[in-house]
Amino acid sequence: MHFGEKGPLFLVCVLVLLKGIRGAWNEEPGSLILGCGLDEGAEDADGRRWSSDKKFLGTEGDSITSKASFQDPSLTSEIPYMSARIIKSETTYKFPVKPDKRYWLRLHFYPSIYASFDTYNSYFSVDANGVTLLTNFSASVTCEALSLAYIDREYSLAPLNSDTLTLTFRPSDKYNGAFAFVNGIQLIQMPDLFDSATMIGFDGQTIDMTNLNFQTMFRLNVGGQFISPVQDSGLTRMWYDDTPYIYGAATGVTNKAEKNVTINYQGMPEYIAPVDVYSTSRSMGGDKDLTMGYNLTWMFHVDTDS
Repeated sequence: MHFGEKGPLFLVCVLVLLKGIRGAWNEEPGSLILGCGLDEGAEDADGRRWSSDKKFLGTEGDSITSKASFQDPSLTSEIPYMSARIIKSETTYKFPVKPDKRYWLRLHFYPSIYASFDTYNSYFSVDANGVTLLTNFSASVTCEALSLAYIDREYSLAPLNSDTLTLTFRPSDKYNGAFAFVNGIQLIQMPDLFDSATMIGFDGQTIDMTNLNFQTMFRLNVGGQFISPVQDSGLTRMWYDDTPYIYGAATGVTNKAEKNVTINYQGMPEYIAPVDVYSTSRSMGGDKDLTMGYNLTWMFHVDTDS
């Protein structure tokens, strides 16, 4: 659990969807999708338009833009990952927001070599209006530990009671020559997914979640395939295949609903999750799994430094 100056930042393994969700949802036109280091706007592989980040720099500090020296084959798109803003001293972005709305903030990192800057030397912290998001963070070390070429960090920020979100990147003072970098920033107004939740093991006590900040740790489509942001149900989330997280020999049996099966959301809005999420599952079955004692285990690596 991380604590910022204005309250706790909780780590959530699966996006928690709570009561109090109402109405239909469409991405607000004021949402920001920024490619850091882009001189002009560009489209990604899904056709989404990424704008330049330049006009949102509050204090530019000492930053430059650069292209990555190498494109890893696993990159889903050249945009926004192949361009970056390299930050050599404390630098802030200032984004317009509605003071009474909750926002998703997504940060995209592709550790590579940018000009003379090797991201193995990059250690930095990030905060949003006093809420600590990353501390002494290394995208290179994190990606290496997870065997990933790039990494995204997603946060759900409670209403700020301000019309400006100040996002600050601060290179570490613990390492000589340390710098910060970022490839993409998304700031998207989100619906009211959070209301209250019952605490397990506390005799029915509840916690009000409306004013808390969250970090999404994992969002998995169990038994299914990767779902891209444009395939999501309007909230531009990424849902990952759960297979790489299964621990041990038992993988269970994947199930998929027949094409003639209709998913009934009943009283829930359809933006909670796309149909593909509800159409797949994973269950125990088969002799191989029975010998494992009916256990099906997922293992998650949690980066405690961020």
